[in-house]
Amino acid sequence: MNADTHAVHAGDIGWVPLRAGLAFRPLRFAADGYSLQLRLEPGTQIPRHRHTGDVHAYQLTGEREILESGQRVGPGDYVYEPAGNVDSWRAIGAVPCVVQITLTGRVEYFAADGAVLEHTDAATARAAYLAHCRARGVAPHPRLAVVTG
Repeated sequence: MNADTHAVHAGDIGWVPLRAGLAFRPLRFAADGYSLQLRLEPGTQIPRHRHTGDVHAYQLTGEREILESGQRVGPGDYVYEPAGNVDSWRAIGAVPCVVQITLTGRVEYFAADGAVLEHTDAATARAAYLAHCRARGVAPHPRLAVVTG
């Protein structure tokens, strides 16, 4: 087995709260991107944002609606978003929406005037995960304590 190959049992990693109704579970941090599961409670919205790298998203549970197009994405659906894509979406229905996402680059969140308010990337997601572990007094998952690739 290649030294960079590893399995992570997602159930061993707790959800990291980001704000009311929104949490993530990291699966891998790399120098150029990361993989995670994103969980949204029904009605929670992801504000308008732009991806600077490619995004691969596989819907595990629940449904979401892409607000710009009205497209609905449900369990088993795969969505590819190329670098530069701008969108917003929300969890719909009665059950939490869980999406497995692998992305490169940054996610830039916009203000109403189009200015970038904030961004997330592998470094900020990893910092949030490590801060969450410290606050709970638990060690980070050994595969998530380091940046790979």
